[in-house]
Amino acid sequence: MVEEGALLWEPTAEVVRNAKITRYAEWLSRKGDYQDIWQWSVESPAEFWTSIWDYFAVVGDRGDGPVLSGTMPDVTWFEGTTLNYAENALRGDPDRLAVIFRDESGNRRTYTLGELRAEVGRVRAGLIRLGVGRGDRVAGYVPNIPEALIAFLATASLGAIWSSCSPDFGAPSVIDRFTQIEPKVLIAVNGYRYNGKEFGRADVVRDIAAKLPSLAATVWIPSVPAADGADVVAGEELDWEALRAEAAEPAFDRVPFGHPLWVLYSSGTTGLPKPIVHGHGGIVLEHIKALSFHQDLGEGDVFFWYTTTGWMMWNFLIGGLLVGATVVLYDGSAAHPDTGALWELAAHEGVTYFGTGAPYIVASMKAGLRPSGLERLRGIGSTGSPLPPEGFAWVYADVKPDVQLGSFSGGTDVCTGFVGATPLLPIRAGVIPCRCLGARVESFDAAGNPVVGEVGELVVTTPMPSMPVMFWNDPSGDRYRESYFADYPGVWRHGDWIKILPDGGCVIYGRSDSTLNRGGVRMGTSEFYRVVERFEEIEDSLVIDTGQLGQDGRLLLYVTLAAGAELTEDLVARLRGALRTELSPRHVPDEFHRVPGIPRTLSGKKLEVPVRKILLGTPVEKAANRDAMANPEVLTHFVPKP
Repeated sequence: MVEEGALLWEPTAEVVRNAKITRYAEWLSRKGDYQDIWQWSVESPAEFWTSIWDYFAVVGDRGDGPVLSGTMPDVTWFEGTTLNYAENALRGDPDRLAVIFRDESGNRRTYTLGELRAEVGRVRAGLIRLGVGRGDRVAGYVPNIPEALIAFLATASLGAIWSSCSPDFGAPSVIDRFTQIEPKVLIAVNGYRYNGKEFGRADVVRDIAAKLPSLAATVWIPSVPAADGADVVAGEELDWEALRAEAAEPAFDRVPFGHPLWVLYSSGTTGLPKPIVHGHGGIVLEHIKALSFHQDLGEGDVFFWYTTTGWMMWNFLIGGLLVGATVVLYDGSAAHPDTGALWELAAHEGVTYFGTGAPYIVASMKAGLRPSGLERLRGIGSTGSPLPPEGFAWVYADVKPDVQLGSFSGGTDVCTGFVGATPLLPIRAGVIPCRCLGARVESFDAAGNPVVGEVGELVVTTPMPSMPVMFWNDPSGDRYRESYFADYPGVWRHGDWIKILPDGGCVIYGRSDSTLNRGGVRMGTSEFYRVVERFEEIEDSLVIDTGQLGQDGRLLLYVTLAAGAELTEDLVARLRGALRTELSPRHVPDEFHRVPGIPRTLSGKKLEVPVRKILLGTPVEKAANRDAMANPEVLTHFVPKP
């Protein structure tokens, strides 16, 4: 058992001196510690975000309008300013290595910045030939391959709008997303490889295209051998080589600060996914700030995050180009041919910052891995779900003692983290070191008052430029307001439980809509999973409180077991004892159930709320969207027996 808050790493004087945030503070002529800089950044947002533009010499025309006007949710940033994301991402030394691509089969490609610019120019010219212009949508049904990045940058260069789904999404899930934005061009692979197997997608692409009457063309990227000959879809058809056939210098149409850059989507597990629109300017400023001052990335760094194009971390990863880092794109399973695959990738490519989901770190810990060859590794990022203290401790014991492990929490809604790490602060087990610059995160109690040292609702009380500029097809803004501002007028409610410590550190306890409320004692599910999943017999778990307003319910624990393990009376007794001792007698489950899998979204999040709905009588087909899930077949195991 690792004590929460145990000190694991402290920055040396050299780390602090060389940190990019230190040089920024010197440029600002501001003295004080991180908390002082954070306080200024949230009390003077216009001044802070102006400094980010100026310090990083963002390419664009600043204009002469106010930096910030209005109040949440009706905020305008940098009025009169024009810029282009792609122009900022593709600036710099053309000979610098910009992209490394690897897949699980060992195939490898690289692009210098000059080569990447040339490819973007070619694809931009191809999109123009297809009639794509400012405001048009280009949709990608693509894995994490260089063509996806090139297509996005070419789209952005035109002032057109990008949106992507990973090819492991089923047709209904993709249709739910893309029909909302009516794309003009669909760029798709005919298949993909995962965990050593090939999956054909030609028929799925045909199904998707048939539901998109707005399409002028479909562009094929051949990825696997066609099972039935030509991959032809209705409308104009061409392959990737035809799209990029014409050499052309890249050009960049500068657009207003809030002009739509891309459309991301909420998980869509319980309803139609929300189409979340971010603007060019907000993303440029936020990602430059986050990657420079929290990940400490810049020229010379090799930046990797394990993700697909259907998760916001892909958008965050490619933001590494904005700060001059080399980005590593990986297509395939994290555990093929074995659990150590990603660590071996990091060693081979000299990765300096390695990002992944918390479950991968926990899986590596349980597998007893001791990764090697990570001499260049300076930082590790963890997100997607809370990382337990034991995961923190494993990194420092078995991966690298001098690495900075940053657990981050944020969301698709803002395409960044609200809370995270910085090289100026120590790392403590289970604790996120700080609230990120420019993010005025607070914890609200039930009465809507800010609290410190207590678990409350995570809220943001000052606007951030990467908050959505709108939801697509929401001209009145009602759906946007209802999603974040219905509970506290003028305050963003994110939907997580958080405890803010007196020193500014934070602990995330999971979604506030899936909290455990036992006898009036509220607890986030992350605390529960930390205890249960420490048992070597437990591979994964899901805890559900069926209580409703004013009524106590039953506390149910579902577990998937490691190979060869059984849910014996002895194991149940040990689980009961650990939960009673480490949490409270109120948090001992009423029932224990073995299931073949824990339902998760395509990005790996546990589906606590849909399972709770199923247990309370909602039919499976109404409780969850199967096509937005990684393993929909397991849902039937949660249907109550008659």
